Amino acid sequence: MSIEMIPDSTAALDDATAMRRKAFVDAARELFFANGYAGTTMSSIASKVGGSKTTLWTYFPSKEDLFAAVVDGIVEQYGDALTIELPLDEPVTDVLRRFGNILMTKLTAKPLLSLYRLVVGEADRFPHLAETFYDRGPRRGKARMADWVAEKMVRGEIRMGDPMRAMQQFSGLLQSGLYQFAVLNLPESRDLSRLQDEIDSAVDTFYRAWGPEA
Repeated sequence: MSIEMIPDSTAALDDATAMRRKAFVDAARELFFANGYAGTTMSSIASKVGGSKTTLWTYFPSKEDLFAAVVDGIVEQYGDALTIELPLDEPVTDVLRRFGNILMTKLTAKPLLSLYRLVVGEADRFPHLAETFYDRGPRRGKARMADWVAEKMVRGEIRMGDPMRAMQQFSGLLQSGLYQFAVLNLPESRDLSRLQDEIDSAVDTFYRAWGPEA
């Protein structure tokens, strides 16, 4: 075999490995959501994909590692709020409204709702799952926004205080209405047209509390 042939062969192997890994993650995600974390075994995941548990272990040494991969996959697909631009030269309310729109659109998407319900349902028995979920998603988003809030405080556009507390309060305002209904799968969550009003209200309430002092 010539050296020129090696990259193509390696690429094909890498593609096959990536596809196999994705198949395990997809199967785990489906089974976790259907049966819960405790109710899903590595054997059932391997069986769903059509491979052996030994093969699955070569990709994921533990069920917790597989759960982390499921979280990472969903965050990568729906975590736009983690990477949204936060310009310092734009008005506070404009940035908060844009952030709120992206965040709440994603949080009310079914995959993220299902993941949140799974984590909450297993938090007592498997607290490390909640830590994994929070570290890979909410903690990153809040920390990034808190840095932006801190800069706005220095500029005098938000009154001085604890940036993380300010961000936590804004997040709480955003999730105080329709999102609560969505988590519980209540009929009130079907009317997404109210989401924009709730976001505008959250921004207004936050700015009344945290806007620059006169």
